[in-house]
Parts: sequence; C-alpha cells; structure tokens
Amino acid sequence: MGEGSHFDFHGLQMVDIGAKEISLRIARASARVRMQPETLAQLRRGQLPKGDVLQAARVAGIMAAKRTSELIPLCHPVPLDVVRVEFAFPDSSTVAIEAEARATARTGVEMEALVAAAVAALTIYDMCKGQDRAIVIQQVQLEEKLGGRSGHFLRGS
Repeated sequence: MGEGSHFDFHGLQMVDIGAKEISLRIARASARVRMQPETLAQLRRGQLPKGDVLQAARVAGIMAAKRTSELIPLCHPVPLDVVRVEFAFPDSSTVAIEAEARATARTGVEMEALVAAAVAALTIYDMCKGQDRAIVIQQVQLEEKLGGRSGHFLRGS
C-alpha cells in the first residue's frame, strides 16, 4: 500500500506519521449559513431568545476542533496551538464562517478547521431554528492549507 494510505490488506488502518517531520501546519476552512433576512437581523442585534449566537458558535467551533480525532475515524489527535472562528455578513441573509487551526505537529490540521467551521454553522442553526426552520448550511470547504510535504493549497489558485 502507498505511503499515507488508510487501507491495507487488513482493512482500514491509522496512517503511521512517526517518520514525518514536525512542522507548522495551518488550515483555513469556511462555511455559510443562509437564513431569512429578519432572522439574521435579529441575530446581529442579539435579539434571539437563546442569547449570543455568534459567541456560542465560536466556542462550539473551537471545542469541536479540539475533539476532531474523537469524531473522525482514524484521525490523529493533534496538539492545537490555536483555533480561531470568525464571522462576516456578505449579504442580508448569510453568515460567512471562517475557521483557522494551527499546530506544530507531524500531521495537518485540515480536519480540525473543517470541523470547527461545520460545528459553528450547526450551532448557528440550532440557536436560530426557532425563528427560521428554512436555514441552510452550505459550502463547508477547505480554503487554504500550509505545511507538510503536500505543500500549499489555496482554493481558487
């Protein structure tokens, strides 16, 4: 089986990263949450019954990133240096989420960044669903990855 493969003649296996060099690994992921404009306006004004939606989503994303190896089979636990979750509002019905994970480790942090973005989006959904059942989570995707042998990935380049 090829190096880095999760499969061998016994079935699924954890990849051996022991020989990899420790280096700085950075990943950025994003997600979008679309909702009715009035729901987003209430969210931004802090007027939803469940409280500060964005702070809850930020904390949920950070906590989820730290537990990624418990959620994704065969994912290595990574000692994260930092996880950041930020929000923007590109239009009147969208919350744009960007999550960044950094670690000095033997393996990358793409899954940690993706899990942070996804769980932040799910938290926004959960805290807003009482006002808007038509909320849609979209475009959970890797935006950028740095470090390791595979080099630099930047979406759209």
